[in-house]
Amino acid sequence: MSDIDAYLESARLAIASIDSAVVERVSALCIECARNGGTIYFCGNGGSAVDSQHLAGELVGRFRRERNPIPAVALTANSAIITAIANDYDFSEIFSRQIEALGRPGDVLVAISTSGNSSNVLKAVETARNISMRTIGFTGACGSAMSDMTDICLMASSDETSHIQEALLVAGHAICDALEKSIALQESS
Repeated sequence: MSDIDAYLESARLAIASIDSAVVERVSALCIECARNGGTIYFCGNGGSAVDSQHLAGELVGRFRRERNPIPAVALTANSAIITAIANDYDFSEIFSRQIEALGRPGDVLVAISTSGNSSNVLKAVETARNISMRTIGFTGACGSAMSDMTDICLMASSDETSHIQEALLVAGHAICDALEKSIALQESS
């Protein structure tokens, strides 16, 4: 087996490890939030920061079909806010401070950490829970801290960061599709 074949097989296994029942629970929670006028927030570091922006963009713009925009915010996107908070407070507060400013009861936080142990992401989850937001974790096989803190935790059974990211992005797209389909049906009725 070539290195490329081995990589692709490992990625396939990570994607196959995603529990569809958990994806359905996450989708239902996001649908409920959107139907009730709430906002879905995303946060993460590095590649997870980009995935946060990607998924928020799918909801505010469109994923596969025309429909009204779904309120979503990537807490990773405003460099002025992030650097001000990191400078004036601490890097561990870059997401939690934004949640304090913007989050409302009934909103949803999707916290992405391949390790499940990123302190600034976990602090955002804690802050969100304190203001009665619902929390969803996206993590890898070792994400026990996040799993213990979130209302629902979507885990990719891999220890390889790239495969965790690949699997979680596939799951994220499935969630966007379910949410978009539900909102489009609601608008047409």
